[in-house]
Amino acid sequence: MFILQDDSLLALFCSVDDFCQIHLPLLQAHCLPAKGKRNRARSLCQSEIITLLIAFQQSHFRDFKAFYLGFVCQFWRAAFPKLVSYNRFIEYVPSTLALIYAYLKSLLGNCQGILFLDSTALAVCHNRRIPQHQVFKESAKRGKTSVDWFFGFKLHLAINERGELVAIVFTTGNVHDITAVPALLLGLSGKVYADKGYLSQPLRESLSAQGIELITKLRKNMKSRSLSAVDEYLLKKRSFVETVIDQIKNIAQIEHTRHRSGTGFIANLLAALVAYCRQPKKPSLNLRVAIPSVSA
Repeated sequence: MFILQDDSLLALFCSVDDFCQIHLPLLQAHCLPAKGKRNRARSLCQSEIITLLIAFQQSHFRDFKAFYLGFVCQFWRAAFPKLVSYNRFIEYVPSTLALIYAYLKSLLGNCQGILFLDSTALAVCHNRRIPQHQVFKESAKRGKTSVDWFFGFKLHLAINERGELVAIVFTTGNVHDITAVPALLLGLSGKVYADKGYLSQPLRESLSAQGIELITKLRKNMKSRSLSAVDEYLLKKRSFVETVIDQIKNIAQIEHTRHRSGTGFIANLLAALVAYCRQPKKPSLNLRVAIPSVSA
């Protein structure tokens, strides 16, 4: 089982702590005072809590409780001398959500004129247990993928040619992919490559007014259109987005059915996305090498 080395853990903590040192005071300045609650000092600072949440996503452990009790408390005592009980740590997690989200936003990549769109289902329970499910009974919705129905949420992603996350949108499972595109591509421009699920003339026209050219595959009964060699090549390579999603879902624990609260679900999702953004090697198309050979 892969575990972060001491130097990698230190690098992760320093990155998180440097960010928190700057942004935590700004966040606290915009928070309303908690009436009737004591603002007691905590044993673990925000940076340490966030570091452990991200480290779990990079550790390949499948259960955070096993990671915290079986590994962190056993082998990382020197790095975290003021560790608290597992239940206390879970109580600390909700207070870090805004910081984790801000940290994730700071790690998103830039758009150089080429983007790939896709979405992935985040099921919160097995289909047979939907009627008995309680944690997300009021928030999760039924959706449908090309494989099967599911109950949960959707994560919509815009990824550049280097495999970096550029934009993310989180919706319930019943939201169509096309509906999430305007919010996902807000403020971006260039060419966007997507599958047939994003076929929509109104969407194409609205994105064109924003300076975005949407390029998708066509259905068999649709009239063919002429594309440049570069666009044909990039459209064929669009499936590399699925490699990115596969890494997010299987290396990190972005999807599982053991959540006991909505805040835990969001913290797990954000930490998994941060872990991917910090991944040194990501799926890439190496366009500087590939495109000239295609256009020739």
